[in-house]
Amino acid sequence: MTRRDLALGLASLPLAALPFPAHAARRFDVRDHGARGDGIAIDSDAINAAIEAASCNGGGTVLLTRGRYLCFSIRLRSRVTLLLAEGAVIEAADPARHGGRYDLPEEGIDQLYQDFGHSHWHNSLIWGDDVWEVAILGPGMIDGAGLTRDGPGARWKRQAGERPLSMRAMTQAQIADLEPAAAAMAGNGNKAIAFKNGRDIRLSGFTIHKGGHFAILATGTQKLRIDGLAIDTDRDGIDLDCVRDVVVERCRVNSPNDDAIVIKSSHALGRAIAAQDIVIRDCDVSGYDMGSLINGTRTTRQQIAPDQDRVTGRIKLGTESNGGYRNIRIEDCRFTRCRGLALETVDGGVMEHIVARRLTMRDVTTAPIFLRLGDRRRGPEGTGIGVIRHVEISEVDARGIDHRFPAAIAGLPGHPIRDVMLRDVHLEYDGGGTAEDAARQPAELADAYPEPSMFGVLPAWALWARHAERLTIERFTAETRTPDQRPPLLFDDVRHLTVRNTPLWR
Repeated sequence: MTRRDLALGLASLPLAALPFPAHAARRFDVRDHGARGDGIAIDSDAINAAIEAASCNGGGTVLLTRGRYLCFSIRLRSRVTLLLAEGAVIEAADPARHGGRYDLPEEGIDQLYQDFGHSHWHNSLIWGDDVWEVAILGPGMIDGAGLTRDGPGARWKRQAGERPLSMRAMTQAQIADLEPAAAAMAGNGNKAIAFKNGRDIRLSGFTIHKGGHFAILATGTQKLRIDGLAIDTDRDGIDLDCVRDVVVERCRVNSPNDDAIVIKSSHALGRAIAAQDIVIRDCDVSGYDMGSLINGTRTTRQQIAPDQDRVTGRIKLGTESNGGYRNIRIEDCRFTRCRGLALETVDGGVMEHIVARRLTMRDVTTAPIFLRLGDRRRGPEGTGIGVIRHVEISEVDARGIDHRFPAAIAGLPGHPIRDVMLRDVHLEYDGGGTAEDAARQPAELADAYPEPSMFGVLPAWALWARHAERLTIERFTAETRTPDQRPPLLFDDVRHLTVRNTPLWR
């Protein structure tokens, strides 16, 4: 496609085809501002000039025609649509090879209660700060070849709960490889796309390969729509932190080393802010070998993620949970070769009014369903224990589940998880649990990092619930491929339990 073809094609589009139709009136080709698109020249200055020109002229569409645009930081501005044509690739430059650097991390951010990646936005390939009416559209690609997936952890003084228990056997040198000092991050890019605050943002139709720490990080953003993306990445896929009024739909996210689509409510903006009014629907998440979703091979050589558990790739609420979550709906999603649905609050936030329905899972690497109320309290003085209440999970079909990980609902003594409904759930396990497993009494581990593996092999094979109140189970079925000597269901300190049409109950 030539520049003229793309311009004519854009001009002929109905206005309704663009998220912000007014942007179609003015077009700014990055090649007219000096971009080469040859994969050799650094084109970020030219792209930024085109974005500035569009912004200064009242908004418009910035065009990237077919080519490979090697870039450091691209700075988005309000009322600008960035359009990646078929065959257009924005490639993240490597500071060690290409003689430049990404924008420096912002100063004055208190990286006390969340890690470096959550605490900065400007050190990204593409970023927007307080922007509005912004779109990035495909069908082109963002290739994060020169980004790093690493970054230092939080400066929180308590170390309990900072890392998963599965990492206990790792040496300090191994951890340091994953969490370098903050000084080492200067000039590096560790996110493909980052938004801080802002509103009316659309991301649609493009592909992200190897997105760094986050392929997409949106913090404090409102009225965000993410649609039809393919993400195949080396750490988190889509992270929604302290956001409001968000829809993520028809996306494919492959992330064997970390979470695929995750909702958080960290302290990155300096205060506790709830993540609320969010819909995730008709999405596929997976833990295939990185890159094999995009190339279509879907290979499965990698077995272990960097946290020393099995591959990740799931939908999760948590772990950062200072502000809590309200009115979240997850529906019509498919999980393949990855961990299951995880709903966690451990930093004082309230989780309420969560609906997850019509979920299909195959080759589940840890628990298919995991609810955890914990007492990590990574937050300011006075942070208390959070709340989980009013959760409905229905129409779940999960098969090929590791026998160690039943569905689990784990509250705390005196702090039960309340008002949970499990309805029309079918689970199929590999089986193999022993009588010794059935006799286990898992520790409380109140301040531990929440993961299904935290308790070890659990003493039931289908569902284990501890410290819950008003738990309703209806039409819950499960089976094992091979015999398992544990009971299918086990309840410990569960008050007001209702079980209906569940043949496993005895």
